[in-house]
Amino acid sequence: MKLLVLNGPNLNLLGLREPTIYGTENYAALVEKIQKYCDEKGVEVSFYQSNHEGCLVDQIQQSYQSVDGIVFNPGAYTHTSIALLDALNAVGIPTVEVHISDVEKREEFRRISYVRSACIASVIGHGTDGYLEAVDILLQRGRDV
Repeated sequence: MKLLVLNGPNLNLLGLREPTIYGTENYAALVEKIQKYCDEKGVEVSFYQSNHEGCLVDQIQQSYQSVDGIVFNPGAYTHTSIALLDALNAVGIPTVEVHISDVEKREEFRRISYVRSACIASVIGHGTDGYLEAVDILLQRGRDV
């Protein structure tokens, strides 16, 4: 199985940005953690992070027929981007939405997810371990198909 871990705006600032909400683990450590987990599971994984909506759309489109699943933390674009929703719907790649914090218990606007309807599951509020849970969800789906 081949997965793409896609991260939106400000995820590159993990460890610096509001550590009381997002923790102290930095982005490099997150990538290393996911890579190690995927290696143990025999999963090929690639990573992409951008602070630019169009670049994320481009990455989703470029993944068409080249990955089996996407683990996606759209960051703030979760609550604003119909373009990301449309891209996910267009390519039809099984996608799991991930949020480090529990967006359901934060500001009202963070409870709205435009991308969720294009995803097979959401993992919310489990810290960076949520990415590993998302990998497992995609692996299980691959076995069930």
